[in-house]
Amino acid sequence: MQPAQSAHPQSLPLEEQLVGVNAKTGLYPAARSWSGGRKRILGKGPFESYCYHVMSRTCGGEIWFDDVEKEALRRIIWRMAEFSGIKIVTYCLMGNHFHLLAEVPHKRTWLERFDGPGGESKLFQHLSILYSKTYLGLLRDELADLRQRGMAILADQKIDALKKRFCDLSLFVKEIKERFSRWFNKRRGRRGTLWMDRFKSVLVEGKGEALRTMAAYIDLNPVRAGLVKDPKDYRWCGYAEALGGSRRAQRGLCKALGKPVDGWKSAAAAEAYRSLLHTDGREIKDAQNENVVRQGLSTETARAVLTEKGKLSAAELVRLRVRYFTDGLALGGKEFVDGIFEAQREMFGPRRKAGARRLTESAEPFYTLRRLRVSPVG
Repeated sequence: MQPAQSAHPQSLPLEEQLVGVNAKTGLYPAARSWSGGRKRILGKGPFESYCYHVMSRTCGGEIWFDDVEKEALRRIIWRMAEFSGIKIVTYCLMGNHFHLLAEVPHKRTWLERFDGPGGESKLFQHLSILYSKTYLGLLRDELADLRQRGMAILADQKIDALKKRFCDLSLFVKEIKERFSRWFNKRRGRRGTLWMDRFKSVLVEGKGEALRTMAAYIDLNPVRAGLVKDPKDYRWCGYAEALGGSRRAQRGLCKALGKPVDGWKSAAAAEAYRSLLHTDGREIKDAQNENVVRQGLSTETARAVLTEKGKLSAAELVRLRVRYFTDGLALGGKEFVDGIFEAQREMFGPRRKAGARRLTESAEPFYTLRRLRVSPVG
């Protein structure tokens, strides 16, 4: 059983509880590197990218995350992935550990976007994903000052140091854990280490059966832990996020399946992956077929899903999207939602021209005030 949580203001709206998670910062001071532990196998061959299964657990597995904390960790992971140039194939955030299946691109090829005229400007635009305008302004001033004083080599070294942050698995995971730890400790009013040692990683072939199997293993974690009966019902995994409408989560699973990048619907990747989960995730019983040896999807459920070839009904798809509503969201007909938008116009940016967003999975005209893949909360 999960231990009782420390007291914190759970009655506040979600976005207030997550203050600091989305905030942009200056450069964090480098933490001391940890010299002990296992050797890490990294892809160093001719391939364009390499995939890794990453897992990290809290100290002794004794610190547990609540739903808000899982949401904070999810946001930090996606933000650091965007910044680092790393692609998330899928993920699963459990109570006291997390799994990531990450694709790390070839660094030199990825960095070519910052070469040539305008490259430094593009670099600063990319840095704005993570860093505040104040920090970037100070950095620009520092670089200009160095060049003005004839110290262009030092300026270039600073730029190169920033580029080393990209396409590096260890730095990517390290900063996820550091950023989350700072937020988590502040929220809980605690000090000290949150994570157990370094993260574990396994190099996975970036295509074919190995990648598909690893992705399914990760998304099936909550089923095998007995938290849900179907992975679609566990909010903090890549499969559930993909069903919630997240294009980035859908693209990751298309990668796992070897489908076109935007083939979640057009190439029937959604059905193929659901069928895969219900093939690989069946429960295992003993020789007498009486006792469950490994928890999983029941034979009856798996058979029903495979009979339907992995298809979900329109009603079920709508239900899965609805759980991703955010605080203050309006739901209803187009006229109703547009009316709410006009009445609350000051809450939205100047580029927003209309309020209603069609829920495409619904057979009937059904609209929301925000796209449902934004800020899942429950």
